Amino acid sequence: MGKEFDITPKDVPRVETKYRRIVTPLPAPDSVETLERLREFEPISMRGQPPVVWDRAEDVSVFDKYGNMWLDWSSGVLVSNAGHGMPEVRQAVIEQAESGLLHNYCFPSEERAELASFIVGLAPDGLDKVFLLTTGSEATECAIKLARSHGIQEGGDKKIGIVGFERGFHGRTLGAQQAGGMPGQKGWIVNEDPAIVQAPFPDGYWTEDTSFDVFCRTLQERGLEPDHVAGVMLETYQGVGPDFAPVAYVEALAEWCQAHGALLIFDEVQAGFGRCGTMWGFEHYGVEPDLICFGKGVSSSLPLSGVIGRRAIMDQYPPGSMTSTHTGNPVCAAAALASLKKIVNDGLAENAARLEPILMAGLKEIQHRHPSVVGNCTGRGLVAGLQIVKPDRKEPDPDLAFDIVERCFHKGLLFFAPVGSWGQTVKVSPPLTITQEALEEGLSVLAESIDEAVSA
Repeated sequence: MGKEFDITPKDVPRVETKYRRIVTPLPAPDSVETLERLREFEPISMRGQPPVVWDRAEDVSVFDKYGNMWLDWSSGVLVSNAGHGMPEVRQAVIEQAESGLLHNYCFPSEERAELASFIVGLAPDGLDKVFLLTTGSEATECAIKLARSHGIQEGGDKKIGIVGFERGFHGRTLGAQQAGGMPGQKGWIVNEDPAIVQAPFPDGYWTEDTSFDVFCRTLQERGLEPDHVAGVMLETYQGVGPDFAPVAYVEALAEWCQAHGALLIFDEVQAGFGRCGTMWGFEHYGVEPDLICFGKGVSSSLPLSGVIGRRAIMDQYPPGSMTSTHTGNPVCAAAALASLKKIVNDGLAENAARLEPILMAGLKEIQHRHPSVVGNCTGRGLVAGLQIVKPDRKEPDPDLAFDIVERCFHKGLLFFAPVGSWGQTVKVSPPLTITQEALEEGLSVLAESIDEAVSA
């Protein structure tokens, strides 16, 4: 699926605007030594991103040491919701580091207490406990554990089924990848858990039938009795698109879960904290989950994730039996609290909602100009995507998507590498601090790059 970017410097046109500056060949010749060192000592899997050696990042801009500046439409893979390196977050990290407390395991700290209470305050009523972790994979793994434990407690040893969705992604660890449905990512597991199954995700494009009957039929075909399901986990939007389910489908799913005693789990690792124009992405569906997994945009910087849930679910394990070495690390907690306060106080979710029509109009115009290769265009708030296909066929074209991303990189607009089950999606995810002016400039660069790539 992934492709490797060439690190041989290439002459590219000079760029000089308010938001972009390209003054060297790319990659910058003086950065090649660093790129080569990384390729020598890191696995091949780490070679998937455009070859810019980041020196610093501020708000919506990424800089190298050599005079180049990119308008960032990656948010460091949807992490920098409150902007890169924002003063509030940096100051919080500095003050915490200077306090002398850098680590405390599960021993109590004021920093963890303040963050935990703030996060619970953002959650729907009734979801009143949070378990802080480090990565999104940890959060989704923990949700599977909690759902199964609850299922066994309520319905016996057979109530262990976990339902995920095709093309879904919940992380790269054992349980997370089994719950996900990305083709080609699970071959290493070999002996997959038969009680973890995937239903087709009702995106309306790759899966045209969006009726909830498909979900019920899939369970029947896989031999999973409804009353044996402990939990259903879905990304609020599938990151490969981003693909959203119809509201009616999610409403039916929530009713089904309630009827069969299954926990409804929303993976908000990408969707949470303002990204979709609301604090939580699932608010668009008008339902409330039993468990929320979060990560990425919570801190806009340092690694932190977690699971939020109802007291009866979160309190299943006795003292000392569900912990994490770096849970609520005080420096990460300080960064997260500062980031969340900025998202709330500066109305960044509202900014994402305000800019959504402008972003989507620009992307739809690109699709209108190239309908044969832009197969699907979706988005909500400040996350969107163009799914690139082979001319006039519903067949992914990862090579064209890669070319588009590389051309944007050469023009000073930074994406992460194309995503999706086949690497076909050009994913748009700028920091939520972006202005209309910067958004419109980025849309212009993207349109120009796609024009050139299609012509080539």
